[in-house]
Amino acid sequence: MEFKYGGSATNQKTVLGHPSGLFVLFFTEMWERFSYYGMRALLVLFLVSTIIDGGWEWTRADALLLYGWYTGLVYLTPIIGGYIADKFMGYRKAVVLGAFIMTLGHASMALEGMTSVFFYAGLSFLIIGNGFFKPNISSMVGQLYKSQGREKDAGYTIFYMGINSGAFLGILLCGYIGENVGWHYGFGLAGIFMFLGMLQFHFSQKIFGKIGLSPKQTIDFENVIENSLEETEEDIEEVIKEVENSKVVRDRMFVIGVFSLFVIFFWWAFEQAGGSMTVFAADYTDRTLVGGAALTFKIANTIITVVPMIVITWVLIMLFKQTYSKYLIANLLLGLSFVIIWGIVIWMLNREFQSDTTEVPASWFSVLNSLFIILFAPVFSKIWESKYNPSGPVKFAIGLLLVGLGFGVLAYGASAIPEGAKTASVSLLFLVIAYLLHTLGELCVSPVGLSYVSKLAPVKFVSLMFGLWFTANFFANLLGGFTGSFIDPISEQYGLSTFFLIFTIIPIAAALIMLLLNPILKRKMHGIE
Repeated sequence: MEFKYGGSATNQKTVLGHPSGLFVLFFTEMWERFSYYGMRALLVLFLVSTIIDGGWEWTRADALLLYGWYTGLVYLTPIIGGYIADKFMGYRKAVVLGAFIMTLGHASMALEGMTSVFFYAGLSFLIIGNGFFKPNISSMVGQLYKSQGREKDAGYTIFYMGINSGAFLGILLCGYIGENVGWHYGFGLAGIFMFLGMLQFHFSQKIFGKIGLSPKQTIDFENVIENSLEETEEDIEEVIKEVENSKVVRDRMFVIGVFSLFVIFFWWAFEQAGGSMTVFAADYTDRTLVGGAALTFKIANTIITVVPMIVITWVLIMLFKQTYSKYLIANLLLGLSFVIIWGIVIWMLNREFQSDTTEVPASWFSVLNSLFIILFAPVFSKIWESKYNPSGPVKFAIGLLLVGLGFGVLAYGASAIPEGAKTASVSLLFLVIAYLLHTLGELCVSPVGLSYVSKLAPVKFVSLMFGLWFTANFFANLLGGFTGSFIDPISEQYGLSTFFLIFTIIPIAAALIMLLLNPILKRKMHGIE
C-alpha cells in the first residue's frame, strides 16, 4: 500500500488536512521558539536596564551590537548543524541534541545574577544548540510531503504558525515575568518548555518512519532516480552525481541564491523588532494607561491571549485524538506543558486586573507580530492554495514592500520628536500598525522561502541548503544590530524619523528590483511553483 505522505501509517491520519507528523513538528518548534523569542524579548531590555533594576546598565549601542551578534550567530551555526545531520547524525538526533544544548543555555541564563560567566555561557549554548535544531526540523517538514506544489507551501505556512505560536507565548509570558518579577525568572521559564518540547519530540519520533534517520540507517533514492532498483550502489551514486550537475539544478540553485540575497534586506529591517523598535517602545512610546484606557487594554490583552491559547489547545486535542494510542507519553508531556502554560496565563491576567493603572511592558509590542501571524497565517495558506497564488519572486517583493511601509509609519510617528531627545510619548498605535504591516510582509517571505528551499534544493543537500538559507539571516541580523547601534548619533544629528526612513527606502527599492527579476527567476525554477 502506497502512503500519501512520508512517514509511518499513523502519519497518514490528518489534522486540518495535513499529516499528523506536521503537528508533532509544529509543537516541537513552538516550544523552541517560545524559548528563543522569550529570551530575545528580554535581552536588550535587560542589558540597558539600570543596575538598581537588576540590569547591566549598558549603552544602547553596546546592547544592540550584542543583540545583533547573538541573533546573527543563531542563524550561522545551522550551516554546520545541517552538514553534520546530512552526513552523520540524521535530522532526528540533531533536533534532540540541539534542544538539549539549548535547555542548558536557558538554565545558564537563569543564573546570570550569580556571575556574568553564566550569561555568556548561556548565549553560547543557545547559539550552538540552535545550529543543530533549526535547519533539521525544517528539513523534516519538507519530507512529509511527496508533492512539490501548493500543499507543501500550505504545510510550511501551518508550521510557521507553530513557530509564531511559540514566539507569541514566549514574548508574552517571559517578557512579562522578566520585566515585572525578575530577569532571571524570565530567562529560566524559557528553558522549561524547551526541555518539555525535546521530550515530546523524542517520544513521538517513530511517527516519521524513515524520515530524519541517519544516512547509515536509511538511504532513500526515490526522489532522485526511478526504475533503477537493480543497479549497484556505485551506479546509483554516479547517476545522482550526474543529475546534480545538470543545468536545471544549477538554475534552481541560482534562484535559491537570489532569494537568499534579497531576504537579507527583509530581515535586516524586520529584526529591528528586538532592537531599535524595542528601544522605541521603551523610551519613546506612551505606555502608561489609566482609567478606561487601562481597562480597555486589559480586556483586549485578555482576548488576544486567551483566544490563541484556545485555538492552539484545540489543535493539540485534534493531534491527541489521532496519535494518543501510539504515542501516549509524548501526548501526556505535551498536555502537561499546556497545563503549566494555562496556569501562568491565568496568574498573569488576574495580577493585571488587580491594578487600577497599567504600564504596557515594552516587550509586549513584539507579541503583536506573533498574534498577527496566528490570525493571518491560515488566510495566507488558503491564498497560496488558490488560483490567486502569485509566484515566489512576487511574494518576496510584496513582503519587502510591506516591511518598508511599516517603517514609513514609524518614521511618520517619530517626526514630531526633537532631534537628540532621549524620551518621548508617541502614541502606541504607530507601533501596532507597523507590526501589522511587518507581519503581513513576513508571511509573504519567511514560510514561502522555507518552502522554496525545500523544493528547489538537490535531495542530498536539502539540510545543507537550509543552513545556507539561514546564513543569509546571519548577515541580516548582524547588519541590523550594527545599523541599529547608530540610533543615537543619527537621532541626534538628523532625528529619529530619519533613522526609520533608512529602513523604509532600502526594502522598497529591493522590492522593485525583485519584481523586475520575476520573469527570469520563474524560468530558472523549471516548473517549480
